[in-house]
Amino acid sequence: MGDYDDVTAFLGQKGPYFYRTFFLLNTLFISTGFFGLFIVFVGATPPHHCFVPDLGNLSDAWRKAIIPIEVVNGQEEESKCSRYRLDVVRNLSSLGYIPGLDVNLTEVEQEYCVDGWSYSKDIYQSTIVTEWDLVCDNEWKTPFASSTLFVGFLIGSLLSGQLSDRFGRKKVIFGSLVAQLVSVLIQAFSPSWEVFCIMFTFVGASQISLYISAFVLGTEVLSKSMREVFTTLGAFLHYCIGYMTLPWIAYAMREWRTLLIILSSVSVVYIPLWWFIPESPRWLYSQGRVEEAEAILRDAAKRNRVTAPEVIFKDTELDVASAPKNKYSMIDVLRTSNIRCVTLMCLFLWMAVNMGYYGLSLNTSNLSGDPYLNCFLSALTEVPAYVVSTVLLRNCQRRPLLSAFLLIGGGMLFMIQLIPENLQGVAIAVEMVGKFAFTMSFTVVYIYTAEIYPTVVRSAGVGVCSSAARIGTIAAPYVIYLGSINKYLPYIIMGSLTVTSSAVNLFLPETFHKELPETVEHMQQCKGVCRKEPRNANILKKGGDTPAILNEVKL
Repeated sequence: MGDYDDVTAFLGQKGPYFYRTFFLLNTLFISTGFFGLFIVFVGATPPHHCFVPDLGNLSDAWRKAIIPIEVVNGQEEESKCSRYRLDVVRNLSSLGYIPGLDVNLTEVEQEYCVDGWSYSKDIYQSTIVTEWDLVCDNEWKTPFASSTLFVGFLIGSLLSGQLSDRFGRKKVIFGSLVAQLVSVLIQAFSPSWEVFCIMFTFVGASQISLYISAFVLGTEVLSKSMREVFTTLGAFLHYCIGYMTLPWIAYAMREWRTLLIILSSVSVVYIPLWWFIPESPRWLYSQGRVEEAEAILRDAAKRNRVTAPEVIFKDTELDVASAPKNKYSMIDVLRTSNIRCVTLMCLFLWMAVNMGYYGLSLNTSNLSGDPYLNCFLSALTEVPAYVVSTVLLRNCQRRPLLSAFLLIGGGMLFMIQLIPENLQGVAIAVEMVGKFAFTMSFTVVYIYTAEIYPTVVRSAGVGVCSSAARIGTIAAPYVIYLGSINKYLPYIIMGSLTVTSSAVNLFLPETFHKELPETVEHMQQCKGVCRKEPRNANILKKGGDTPAILNEVKL
């Protein structure tokens, strides 16, 4: 990475070529904000009860009383999965009996919703829940559908790096873009829940592949000064723009099939960018395609109005690039007791952070008030979180910083259970503070983990942690589903995991203003305190070379 930066230093740090590439790549991240969480609206469960056929011999009094009243979380509400037997109610109605006066309703036999369900259309015109009756005995299918997206994330995370290393960053970006478009479009016309889930897996795989490949391309193409902004704020903030735009599109399109068609059409806008976004010269150079790499660099020099050297890559540099290197794998992050202990703690951290982050993101449709506004507020809280966390990472120790954020997030999850029912606005505000803390933790844990592992196994270590993170995201929908049993149960589980992870984090080594470990042996020396080094040794140092680390982090 350093040799390449020295060779391409003639391009400068800023210029039209870098500005254009920065802008175009960031626009790609906006689309990932659309597709990451549309299940919040597509899979929402509106109020419902058993459908009652329109029978002429059923009085208004009995039609209102045919749905039993149940006590759920201390409040009375209509039963969602049963009704009084229709034939018995019809006979009682024909005899002129009045429910609750002439007949004790608790003695009337109940039956399952044999005629289906009636759904409220006050908020949603249709969702996959209303389409395929994913309620009562089939209620588990909704969190399962959400989890298939994250299974796709896991698959895409594992495959995208290998594909982009083999075929190039640009091809994988636009291949993922087309796959995303086609997958969402097919999903919009799904004839069954099973097809919806299968296509949702493809949506997840293509979405994360697009994100990772675009992130990698940006870190490899942009100059040192611009790639720091790109990796710390550019990608995250533009993802938030898409996330914040999603609820307004969903508000305008309240029928789930129409919403998916609109979202899939957004991807079409990005296809012409093929002719404007360059392939990574760094990747071409590593593949021995020197002429293609030089052609791109000369075009960049022309756009930046600088003069390129007559020979950009010298023979000695090519020899260095092609020199054999030792191979390391994921097994190496578990080989010794010290690095194994660090890895296990990091795995727990990543699972807890991702479960909390996605759990609160998916739970916005279950909060009181307008679900569209709640989703927007949830996305909006991420903007200052990314900005603040980036500033703090430059000036604060990682270990207490991450533990503090996790403790705040877990504390908010416990606190929300103490808020009275009549203060729903306060409850939403507390949950947004929790989302803010989880977003900050999400940002810190990426950087912190990359600084802990030595260079030789950094990619493998972060890859293992990323896989653990996907397990947390796959479990998140089921944690939210437990709210149907007890509305406080998801908060108790996520809060307990978060507070525990904040304590576990204290046993990891501090990395702030410490030398990044290069070998496994160096890391074994860094149990509690790593070797001291000058202040410019951090990943997020000003003007520093961030992409080599963050490139691996996002993978």
